[in-house]
Amino acid sequence: MADATTAARDRIDQALALLERRINDLKGAPAAPEDDLFALPPSPAGLAADKARIAELEAAGQEASRALAQAAEAVRAVLSESAD
Repeated sequence: MADATTAARDRIDQALALLERRINDLKGAPAAPEDDLFALPPSPAGLAADKARIAELEAAGQEASRALAQAAEAVRAVLSESAD
């Protein structure tokens, strides 16, 4: 059971590290007012650039959500094995 618990914890750590990297990458994009990650930066390129940034944020959130769901499922599996 310890190996399964360690594997589940590693999956959660990897998912959180991935989310943190993606957020840091996105924060490295053109500066937004008041360092608000979700604020739309002034964009001379117009609406297309704003839509692309929003799509990147949504994709990062969905990717992190999937990774965390997989980690949660691994934790549930470990807990159900220990209950048997």
